[in-house]
Amino acid sequence: MNCRHIAPAFLLSILLPALSAPLLAQEPVHLSIDASRAGAKIDRNLFGQFAENLGHGLYEGIWVGPDSPIPNTRGIRNDVVTALRALKVPNVRWPGGCFADQYHWRKGIGPAAQRPATVNSAWGGVIDTNAFGTDEFMDFIHQIGSEAYVSVNVGSGTPQEAGEWLEYMTAAAPTALARERAANGHPDAYKVGFMGIGNESWSCGGDMTPDYYASQLKIYSRFVANLNPSQQGPNHMLKIAVGPGTPDTEWTETMMKAWQSHDWSWDFDGLSLHWYTVPNGWPPSTPSTGFGLEEYAKALKSTLFMDEFLHKQEAVMDKYDPQKKVALVVDEWGAWHAPLPGSNPAFLVQQNSLRDAILASLNLNIFARHADRVRMSNIAQMINVLQAMILTDKEKMVLTPTYYLFKMYLPFQDATSIPVAFDAGTYKQGGASLPRVDAIAARDASGKLWIEITNLDADKPAEISADVTGMQVKQAKGETLTAPAVDSVNTFAAPTSVTPKPVSAVVKNGRLALIVEPKSVTVISLEP
Repeated sequence: MNCRHIAPAFLLSILLPALSAPLLAQEPVHLSIDASRAGAKIDRNLFGQFAENLGHGLYEGIWVGPDSPIPNTRGIRNDVVTALRALKVPNVRWPGGCFADQYHWRKGIGPAAQRPATVNSAWGGVIDTNAFGTDEFMDFIHQIGSEAYVSVNVGSGTPQEAGEWLEYMTAAAPTALARERAANGHPDAYKVGFMGIGNESWSCGGDMTPDYYASQLKIYSRFVANLNPSQQGPNHMLKIAVGPGTPDTEWTETMMKAWQSHDWSWDFDGLSLHWYTVPNGWPPSTPSTGFGLEEYAKALKSTLFMDEFLHKQEAVMDKYDPQKKVALVVDEWGAWHAPLPGSNPAFLVQQNSLRDAILASLNLNIFARHADRVRMSNIAQMINVLQAMILTDKEKMVLTPTYYLFKMYLPFQDATSIPVAFDAGTYKQGGASLPRVDAIAARDASGKLWIEITNLDADKPAEISADVTGMQVKQAKGETLTAPAVDSVNTFAAPTSVTPKPVSAVVKNGRLALIVEPKSVTVISLEP
């Protein structure tokens, strides 16, 4: 592969008037893109979110109550809704997480004053007023234009309880539970797009063996039904079984072997996978602010393990399901750092830096390259918890670098992946050896080609030349996300320190040329 094409001198003079010669000494990166070679669809559900009843993720982050001076609609923050609508969030997973297997849905319906206060023993032992329950979640989902991914309680609940919850949400016929929902102000049946059958059943969800969980899975799959008439047949609710949380394949093997022999009475459509970026191992100890280049590189090195993890599980799934009917659902992923000093450790509060946005781009690119099997994911989490999109403090709200990263990736939702051939090169920092760049491409429904390029190198720009065949390209435009330092963050006092800005690119004779800045994520559109 020819990686030594050097853009014309006039192009460099236009794009890099301020860069010195030593910075341009690195070899250019050459991309080969054949737009006529269609790959798998990059399912929009790969860009899902996760909102657990944890810390200030729900209370204060989403829910402030109808009497709050913070502008809200039926208790849900207007500023948060506006920000999330702009992301076109495809699905939101709720109520957990570890919280799901202690959640009893009846405590969160009916008049707020009559709901019992309970203890959130999963996360800090704090009091949960249950003010945010099923109807509030469904209202939130409607306001942001998303779909519900509901995790039912397998650990401390029963199939009857879960079945009645789904009936309460989805029954259109006038059953007792449908009438109860109507009496609570919601006469129309809700749509539940996805149902998680338990959470981390190998650990906080009940410490089950794979065989024992499989026996429970069959029961819940059989007796917990979506009754919404519009969600039958090809539009049916997808059932997500608990999958692995460690790289070994025993759990996946057991679930897929059971699936292969399933009959008419039970089934599942997806197998979950959980994997966090924890560079120094458990408990998480890497700081989310004030870190250096070695910690930056170590985190990115750690997050790239996601590719190997997926390959291992996919190999097992392919053995039992070569037609790839069962999706691999990465419904918890992201950076898990040390809690911010002074915060409640159980609330999992961390800042969100440029490093985390780059880390997210690498994961989303991995998911896109595995899109034939990986068809859904949920970053952890949406607001105020772990690698959040949004941080709030009373009436204040700030959008994180990861939020802007997700917004830049909007064109890839439901686009068709296009293979990209390139020599990634090498970036070395401390003891970590990393690819210098990463890239994906996709074509949207209008025929526009989108290219994403991540420059992992924290010090040097990358000169990119891309040969595009299979379509006539007339113009290119795009934006890039970078900042002065790898630990740059957005704060309530300085909310725009890390935000996208326009980037220059030139197209001539089917060749794209541009310079991507150090430690950056760039998305370019090529129009016919």
